[in-house]
Amino acid sequence: MSVPETEITAIPLDDVVTTVKTIFRQQGCSEEEANRIATRLADANLRGHDSHGIIRVPRYVFLMQKGYFKPNQNIEIVSENDVMAIVDGSFGFGQTIGEQAVDLGINKARKYGVAVIALRNSGHLGRIGDWADRAIQANLISIHVANIKGSQLVAPFGGRDRRFSTSPYCVGIPVPHDFPIILDFATSSVAEGKALTSFKTGIDLPLGTFVDEAGYLSGNPVNLYGPPENNKLPNANSGSGALRSFGEHKGSGLNFMIEILAGALTGSGLPREPVDPENRRVWNGMLSIYLSVEFFRSENNFAEEVRAFIDFVKSSRPSNGHESVLIPGEQESRTMAERSANGIPISKSIWQEICTLLE
Repeated sequence: MSVPETEITAIPLDDVVTTVKTIFRQQGCSEEEANRIATRLADANLRGHDSHGIIRVPRYVFLMQKGYFKPNQNIEIVSENDVMAIVDGSFGFGQTIGEQAVDLGINKARKYGVAVIALRNSGHLGRIGDWADRAIQANLISIHVANIKGSQLVAPFGGRDRRFSTSPYCVGIPVPHDFPIILDFATSSVAEGKALTSFKTGIDLPLGTFVDEAGYLSGNPVNLYGPPENNKLPNANSGSGALRSFGEHKGSGLNFMIEILAGALTGSGLPREPVDPENRRVWNGMLSIYLSVEFFRSENNFAEEVRAFIDFVKSSRPSNGHESVLIPGEQESRTMAERSANGIPISKSIWQEICTLLE
């Protein structure tokens, strides 16, 4: 089921960026940071990842006002050598902290061929594909796994109680003069932002997206947020059910491993019972690996091999209900072209909620 067309409006990109930028300037972010937040959130919408787009604005403002997100922060290098670094985000906005951490990894990999960056204590990092795309522009392959300390949204396979965050996984592959190949997904059945969109629009997701308190499969986001309350920001901790992992035991196992790599190894922390106020703070950890295609001395051959492989994969005859075979990043590129020309579609009620934040 889709949202009725009468409830959707298309907002020009410039208007979206200007509105969101103004909101964060009024909240105390610098001009540069406010623009960075607005541009990256709008870019998620442009690519069709509405769950990580401007729907996040009210929550960001709320977390900032609570002191959980801090404006105008810079990464602190905790430990570093030529090819590795552990960095602390000091609870700054992920759109700033993520960019600084990624750029550190890019610079190391350009010089030494490889880099590993462990980021801890960052505000919400947004669409992880952003960071893969940034590495692609530097002709680097990158792999990213992220977790959210203090976030317990996903039940493990065979369980009904929340134990995991949504734990995204992302890989970016550069192919010169072509659209970026980016695989970026939450290991939950859907990203939490998609559940939030479903909750706000009143439209259920497919059966099996959630598990309810009694252990039965459901498509109703009330299991995550609890019943709607007027004038109250939806809280994913309020429901008595949980999100499920994608792919049954396989997705659950991948989620488990990502939590350890992005949370325990980086020092950002893992989900656990919120026994004290500090443990209720929600922040991101991310482990990123960067590989220089040039260092492997296969730059031209690599691109040729990848392009030939793409052609081979796409030559598969479409199955029932599909027009063609798509590769990672292809749908995003199509959506970006369409929305750049026609505006960002968004629920009128959600846009109104965002605009009410303007002082």
